[in-house]
Amino acid sequence: MSECIQISFAVCRIGIYTCFRALCCKGPPPARPEYDLVCIGLTGSGKTSLLSKLCSESPENVVSTTGFSIKAVPFQNAILNVKELGGADNIRKYWSRYYQGSQGVIFVLDSASSEDDLEAARNELHSALQHPQLCTLPFLILANHQDKPAARSVQEVLWRRLQIHTASGSHPQCSRSVT
Repeated sequence: MSECIQISFAVCRIGIYTCFRALCCKGPPPARPEYDLVCIGLTGSGKTSLLSKLCSESPENVVSTTGFSIKAVPFQNAILNVKELGGADNIRKYWSRYYQGSQGVIFVLDSASSEDDLEAARNELHSALQHPQLCTLPFLILANHQDKPAARSVQEVLWRRLQIHTASGSHPQCSRSVT
């Protein structure tokens, strides 16, 4: 009789253990895919502010990037590892060293900037669009600072100032932002 009780307890323990593991110990969640992006644009275009907002960080302590920084931007189904490259004149010449392994490009520009800055942004954007490591990648061109009184429309910035057109003659998809 006691042997029968011991076997019953053993079976119950195994059953309880199996139920516990099924309910509580499902293991780690499946890994989310990670994508490596590069974020470029002139100084003051809003790259750091954009990434801070995407990471739910306080925009009050944003300091312009010197060199580069890397931020992991988590989304529900993926993680974007964004290399933000500083936009100062003396840093832009090194941008191409950080392009390797990128799977997409975010180009941020200040839509309220001066004509000279827009011309510099156009030159940098066209250089990036023609770079062998970036020319086949998806580009997001973000016309930032749309809340400023001097801001130009997305259409004016892209088509007239930056002279962006697709090979088919259709207009590329673009986005505007207020950061």
